[in-house]
Amino acid sequence: MFDNPFNRKAKEEEMLNEGRLPPGQSLTQKFPVLHYGPVPPFNPLTWTFKVWDEVEEPRVWTWDEFNQLPRTRLEMDIHCVTQWSKFDTTWEGISVRNLMEIGLIKPLPAARHVLQHAEYGFTVNLPIEVVLADNFLLATHFNGEPISPDHGYPLRGVVGAIKGREDLAVPYFWKGAKWLRGLELLQQDKPGFWEQAGYHNNANVWREERFG
Repeated sequence: MFDNPFNRKAKEEEMLNEGRLPPGQSLTQKFPVLHYGPVPPFNPLTWTFKVWDEVEEPRVWTWDEFNQLPRTRLEMDIHCVTQWSKFDTTWEGISVRNLMEIGLIKPLPAARHVLQHAEYGFTVNLPIEVVLADNFLLATHFNGEPISPDHGYPLRGVVGAIKGREDLAVPYFWKGAKWLRGLELLQQDKPGFWEQAGYHNNANVWREERFG
């Protein structure tokens, strides 16, 4: 989309003027790869996704079953804690709120938090209201193609900013886990991997909540 630094700078200035560039962030033309540990293997025959704990009934889907769930497409700006921002990215996947609305996930009244469980025991925490908001997705595709392995294939949590939706909380991009395998609904908050390492628990991009 941008073929030289001058175009990048002009686009960054445009995003700043539109109020879409959070403080401390810079526009990137690329999609940087950042994660802890190796890229895990994927076997569609053994892969499962589960939802459990503070729900009326735990659910487990195989890869084939998961791909039959109703799909949602979102266009969002994403903001990394390492200070890059990428605008107008398109994601496709499964909306947790939609699964709740059609009765496939039934949270108990005590459920207030969600812990995302990924490969190698990696976890990320969010309030349940963020997971059920319009800007959180269990994503399988990015810009019309399956997510690449180093960006979380076959499934990752994605959270970002929807243009014109200032009502939505926008955490930094690490709050969506790569290589996602399940959601644990909880009564009490439980810090995830990076939160335990000193990253901010809320991670609001507009408040620059990078570290606790």
